[in-house]
Order: sequence, then C-alpha cells, then structure tokens
Amino acid sequence: MNTQTSPAEQPIQFVERLRQEAAQAPDPVATGEVTKATQVIAIYGKGGIGKSFTLANLSYMMAQQGKKVLLIGCDPKSDTTSLLFGGKACPTIIETSSRLKLAGQAVSISDVCFKRDGVFAMELGGPEVGRGCGGRGIIHGFETLEKLGFHDWGFDYVLLDFLGDVVCGGFGLPIARDMCQKVIVVASNDLQSLYVANNVCSAVEYFRKLGGNVGVAGMVINKDDGTGEAQAFAGNAGIPVLAAIPANEDIRRKSASYEIIGKPDTEWGPLFAELAKNVAEAPPMRPKPQTQDQLLGLFSAEVTGRDFKMEPATLFDMVGKDDTVKPSLEVVYDQT
Repeated sequence: MNTQTSPAEQPIQFVERLRQEAAQAPDPVATGEVTKATQVIAIYGKGGIGKSFTLANLSYMMAQQGKKVLLIGCDPKSDTTSLLFGGKACPTIIETSSRLKLAGQAVSISDVCFKRDGVFAMELGGPEVGRGCGGRGIIHGFETLEKLGFHDWGFDYVLLDFLGDVVCGGFGLPIARDMCQKVIVVASNDLQSLYVANNVCSAVEYFRKLGGNVGVAGMVINKDDGTGEAQAFAGNAGIPVLAAIPANEDIRRKSASYEIIGKPDTEWGPLFAELAKNVAEAPPMRPKPQTQDQLLGLFSAEVTGRDFKMEPATLFDMVGKDDTVKPSLEVVYDQT
C-alpha cells in the first residue's frame, strides 16, 4: 500500500504542522539553579548609565573570588574594557580581523583577548559613524569568535556588554538566539534609563512567547540617589534588584580615573561581592513589561508633564484660514 502523500497534499500537511507548533505554549521560565557549566549573561542599559563601570568591577570581583571570567564589550564605542585596563584602548576583533585579513593572516586569540588579574577581556568593536550597521558588526564579531572556538572555552562566566537604547536586531542577538541564559539591566532613577530597561524586558518577553529561553535575572541600580523610581519599576516588572550602587563622589572620582573599586579589600568591595553572588545565583525570570503610562506613573506629574491636556490642531492652524470643503475627484461607481 502506498502511504506517500501527493505533491498537492504536502503543502497542506506542512501548514497544519506549523499551526500545531505555533499553538504550543512556550515552556515555563526556569526558576531553579543554573546548571550549565558556563553562565553567559548579557548586560543591557542606556548609553552612559554605567554598564562598563559595573561590569569592570563585577568581573574583577568574580575573578578575585576564584572564578574564570570573560568580559566581552559589544558596544560600538569599544569602551567596556577601558576601566579594566586603566584607560587603555583594547584592539577590537572587527578592526584586527579586517587588518590581518588584508595582510593574508588569520586572527588568533592573542591578537584580540587580553587579561588582568584573572579577568579575560575583549572588544567586538563596530563600524565608524555613518559607515555601517552596529548590529551587523556584532554578528560579524560573534562569527569570528565562533571560528576561534568560543563554544569550547572553559569559563565560569561570560559577561556581554550591550547597548540597550538602540532598536536593532544585532543588539538583541543574545536574546533572539538564546546565546545567553539570562539578562541583567542597568538603570538609574530617571525615565530614559527605565524606558530602555523596559524595552529590554519587552524583548525578552517577546522571544519567550516565540519559544525562547532567556530570562531577566534582575536590575542593577547605578547612581542611586534614593528617590526610588528604579526600585519601583523593578517591583512592577517582577524582577529583583541585584545591587544599588550609590551616587557617591568617591565612586565617581575613582571611576573617572580608571580605578577598580570592586576589590575585596576596598571600601566598596562588599557591595560588589554581594553583586557577584546575586548575579551568579539569580534565576532567569519572565518579566512583566510596563506600558508607557505605567512608566510615567513612576514619576510625579511635575517631572513628566503628564497632567498636560493635549489640544487637537485644526486646518486653520496649518494654513491660516477656515476649513473649506473641496469637491472630491474620486470616481464612485454605481454598484447596481
């Protein structure tokens, strides 16, 4: 008996199979301890919010705790590792690989990866302003990493620094392709950084609905002035606050002079030791993205201006005369 389907029936069965797969709800977000040997964690935040500062000190503290850590800067500014390396620029993967390719040479680990006190670090880099796509640069950078054996490297933690206020598929790569297990957002008590944090939560939730597995482990509040908006957002979004780094002049001054403060024997050592512990143990959670009105509700009306009443514009506002009805040139056909 011939059980093969005819060519005409195959597309129908294929469509039905797609419908069945689409009807399946995604698996619930993991809530237990992360068991994968290497934790790959993507950190997102608004430009200038302090991701690089947070990551440099976090990675340094993790290394001092005996962990093998790789820090990868994925911001086209290539400044993630500058604090770690005392203000020195790290050769980027994209620039180095392009230069060596022109010379007929292959890029090696020692060309792009550097270390300090147990922390391994590198920068993906990106195109010059107006000369290419930053997201495409990230994709190219990870393709190069895979050729260098990225998936075989034996790290306890891989920390990825991503710019969060650019709506670009390349910057959402770790979330869209399950390249990391969890995401951490860095924000402050200001509307713009929380808007970016909320966008990241929305991206995570979007790909969860498509069957993705990445979750949000929590938020780091940087330059915390105690007003509480970031704390309130985290509570509403259902994610924990992993650490609150105060708005402190000593921290600002040392950061500006490229000084690591996340050392066990420093004043701020306990803060980053607690952050390292929380980052390691926090499970990836499914966030609850907020609406624009909910975000604005975190701030007073004096700050956001949401008590303003919008007045509709009129044609008179536009052309300086009253509305006039012009005959339509549209041809209307009799349906009879």
